[in-house]
Amino acid sequence: MIAGLPEIAEDRGENGILAALRALDRHFAPIADAAQEIAIMAYLDPEWRLLGMRHHAADQTQSLLLPVRSVVADAIALDAVAVVLAHNHPSGNPTPSSADYRLTRRLARTLDAVGVRLVEHVVLARDGTVRFRDLGLL
Repeated sequence: MIAGLPEIAEDRGENGILAALRALDRHFAPIADAAQEIAIMAYLDPEWRLLGMRHHAADQTQSLLLPVRSVVADAIALDAVAVVLAHNHPSGNPTPSSADYRLTRRLARTLDAVGVRLVEHVVLARDGTVRFRDLGLL
């Protein structure tokens, strides 16, 4: 885990939320060109400050099984109110797969059950970035 970074956001309005999410980009950017799939979970407090992060790497080069149970356990342990998921596509194409959509729905429902909100899912690749929030899915 990485300790919290207070500069993430000061305002919780929509502009503050977007600023907080964009501030996380510098933590996510390094995985865009990784040869294996990597997921990063970022945990946020009620003021949209970063509480901590956890990285999950695939054993294979193409697919990652994200342990939803450990994501929820980390959110509870950190007393997070919001979570951001970012992962890469080693293929270079940032278009979310059907598995990405299923994971997003499952993770959002599971976190919601414990009072935590999945506020963004970012897919990074050499050819660009896709944000589920921009697609209207979060």
